[in-house]
Amino acid sequence: WLWEQLCVSSSLLTRCMLCPQAKYLAQIIVMGVQVVGRAFARALRQEFAASRAAADARGRTGHRSAAASNLSGLSLQEAQQILNVSKLSPEEVQKNYEHLFKVNDKSVGGSFYLQSKVVRAKERLDEEFRIQAQEDREKGRTPHT
Repeated sequence: WLWEQLCVSSSLLTRCMLCPQAKYLAQIIVMGVQVVGRAFARALRQEFAASRAAADARGRTGHRSAAASNLSGLSLQEAQQILNVSKLSPEEVQKNYEHLFKVNDKSVGGSFYLQSKVVRAKERLDEEFRIQAQEDREKGRTPHT
């Protein structure tokens, strides 16, 4: 139908009659644009869904933890991945931090960028430990009924 719309003018109409391959070429182009458009729309929907899921996950972790993620620029999960810790254990975090900091030292051929990521991840996890300790203290102060 698009090709017929394009061929309304007399000059295009005569070209359509003279070159039937052009019609097929235009159909292939239109179909390609439709396929790419659908793929783009699907990718956009998936990105919105992932963004919504991430926002929901931040909401579940608590307001203080979400605020700490916003301030540091790293989520709790990202910080754990950078320092390669599965559970929040201060000893394990410190051990992995020291190792990764030394390995990425510029004087031994490491990367300053990676070293700074390690430092930011440690700061984020330290902030999470502080938040957890504060929440534990607040829970201990609340009267039980």
